[in-house]
This record gives sequence, C-alpha cells and structure tokens, in this order.
Amino acid sequence: MPITPVEPVLIAGAGLSGSVIARELAEAGLNVRIFEARNHIAGNCHTARDPETGVMVHHYGPHIFHTGNGAVWSYVNRFAKMQPYRHSVRTTVGGRTYSLPVNLTTINQFFGTNLTPKEAEAFVKARADQSIRDPESFEDQALAMMGPELYKAFFKGYTQKQWGCDPRQLPTSILKRLPLRFTADDSYFNHPHQGLPDGGYTAMVAAILDHPGITVHLNTPLDPANPPGRGHLIWSGPLDAYFGHRLGRLGYRTLKFEHHRTWGDFQGIPVMNYGDADVPQTRITEHKHFTPWECHARTIYTCETSHAAGAGDIPYYPIRLVEEKALLAGYVAKAGAETGVTFVGRLGTYRYLDMDVCIAEAFDVAAAILAAHKGGTAPPAFVHPPLG
Repeated sequence: MPITPVEPVLIAGAGLSGSVIARELAEAGLNVRIFEARNHIAGNCHTARDPETGVMVHHYGPHIFHTGNGAVWSYVNRFAKMQPYRHSVRTTVGGRTYSLPVNLTTINQFFGTNLTPKEAEAFVKARADQSIRDPESFEDQALAMMGPELYKAFFKGYTQKQWGCDPRQLPTSILKRLPLRFTADDSYFNHPHQGLPDGGYTAMVAAILDHPGITVHLNTPLDPANPPGRGHLIWSGPLDAYFGHRLGRLGYRTLKFEHHRTWGDFQGIPVMNYGDADVPQTRITEHKHFTPWECHARTIYTCETSHAAGAGDIPYYPIRLVEEKALLAGYVAKAGAETGVTFVGRLGTYRYLDMDVCIAEAFDVAAAILAAHKGGTAPPAFVHPPLG
C-alpha cells in the first residue's frame, strides 16, 4: 500500500525508534501520529526526578549512551546537552567486590597475583580451554576465552539469574559483547562518544517529538487489527503481539525493580552486580551516580531481579534460544507478507539493540519510508533483517 500525503503515518510506541522516525518524517513534511500505551514517552529509557530525593531515576534500569557513530552522537547533542560520563561497574562475588569488566586489576585481585599485562594474558590463556575451537554456546565461549575460574566467579551465576537458563543454552553472541582486558582500564564501554543527557532521556525524547507535524497520544495502545486510520503503520511493539501471538509467544526476560531511599551514599558506584547464583538480585543501581554534576543529600537505589516475561509483563530482553529462533522465523515470514506496516526496534525485530543502533536504524527506516512515499510504492516490512 503506497503512502499518501493525506493520511498521517501511524507509529506504535514513543520510544527511541518511534520518536526518531517520527521526527525524520515530520521534518520531511509528513504528518505523524504516535500511540503510546504507557503514560510517558521515551520507552524503557524513561527517566524522571524522584520527588523525595530529587535524584534523576532510570525507571527501567540504567541506560548509558555510548557510540562510535558520529552522526548519531551529533543527533542526540542536537536535542540534549550530553554531559561527559564514564560508566563504572563493580561486582560482588563470594563476599568480595571486584572491578568489571574483567581486567588486570580483577585478575590480580581474584588470583592473589601481581601480574603485568603480558603475564596476565599468558596466565589466563593457560587456563582457557584450548580444546574448544568453535564455541557453540555462552559457556563454551567463556571457557575458551578465560577458563573455568573466572567464568564461574563472574559470569555463570549472573547469567543463570539474568536469562533463567543454563549458559550452555545461550548463544556465544551474548558474551562476545563483553570485553576481557589485560590493562587496568575499568571503563565499561570503549566507544569514543559517551555521555548522559543533562535533563534525562525523557526530556531529550520530548525535544525530538517537539514538532508541529507530530501528535502524541499517551495511555493509548494501538490495536493493529483496528488501526486508527489508513496511514502506513510503524510497529515498535513486540513482533508476535502484532499477530495476536497466533503462532505462540516469543520468549522474553522481564525485570522487577524495588526502590529504596536513604541518606548519604548507599554503595558509592552507579551499578553493583551480584554474581553469586544464590543472591536473588542481579544488580543494584544507585541513580545519583549517573549525574555526578549534581549534589543530593539523599539517595535512591534500585534492586533488580530478572524473570520470564508473562502476558502482563513489560518485555525487556529477547531470549533467542533455539525454540525462539524457530518461532521467530514463522513470524518473519508472516510479517514479510504484510503490506502497510514496517517493524522496527528491539521488540519489533526481536533483537537486542543498544540505543545508538536504534537511532541509526531509525534513520534508515525513515529514509526507506520517504523513498517509498516519493516513488509511490509500499515501504518494506523490515529495513533491517530481524534474524541478524
């Protein structure tokens, strides 16, 4: 179904993907209507001031903006003042606290050694399982990369809690995202551009949506079976939900957050992971440390636990086990046969995406829609393959 200039483009979801696409289309002269089921914009990167402490809270878990994409970095700086921020994480294992990602300091502290970078690399290599030439699972990748001691201490228990399954069932790609360093650098990310919006992510998204061609409807879920108009639909909700879960439900992990307040400083760092399998929480986030340019006498910290997403839960992480990939293939085939809809974002393409990738892909989706509009043709269902 070709896009017509008369009908506005409909977007389900006011997260980063939907908001950036809306802005790009509106600046090109199209009218856009966004339908958001929740009572706020910005999706899972929503931030808001805690009225009791005055601290800016990341309500759906910590979100750190980091990217190597200069165009994306320029884009977010257009809509927010990005304060310099270097993310730091620690983990508590066996009653002791260690630096993350695993680095030279972690290795020396854990093994009680005083190794140089070169010595540490050789030391870890000697413990790695050299027989694993082609890792097929998260556990294989870890054993081949660092050996059993570091894997069991820092990854096995945490991974079991986060994903709710044996690490032998998880793909290697999850671990490949995490660095292993033989220097004392404990920066969590390596990207050249890192920061946090001075006024929070919700204010940044509000600035993106501040255009006369964009209308936002909060507390208004969009029913794909009965859309509020005939315009082209951008769907950033769960892929299986678009089809009414007709083939079954794709697997997601969801999160439970418990907020606590106290005076002073609770843990002295933004994020503390808990690697022991018998400790319920995966991590504790202390939000005041995300704004070191601010000063607060009180603090708010959030205990986070993970469990399988049910029908009424917010889906956060696509599991992508073998059974999910098989089910996904069925939904991708159905989506490819649809007209008048484009699937976007983490939920719409069932992929784990960082914020900068969401924005970069939103640029591409908007460009494809505008090209279709100009040519009088229908935009594709997927601009980026969801099985990547």
